[in-house]
Amino acid sequence: MLPFSFEWVWDAGHIIFMGGLWYALSILGLGMTFCVIKSAIDACKGDAHKQH
Repeated sequence: MLPFSFEWVWDAGHIIFMGGLWYALSILGLGMTFCVIKSAIDACKGDAHKQH
């Protein structure tokens, strides 16, 4: 069911589940965004071969 469906009831179980879901998705999204930005910055600098 979706939140805009008439059968949806915001009880404690739904609030905890949706809160945990959005917490996990935001952590994953922030981590992926950080990796993409860091990769773009490293690619622009040209320091890719200085690691080893």
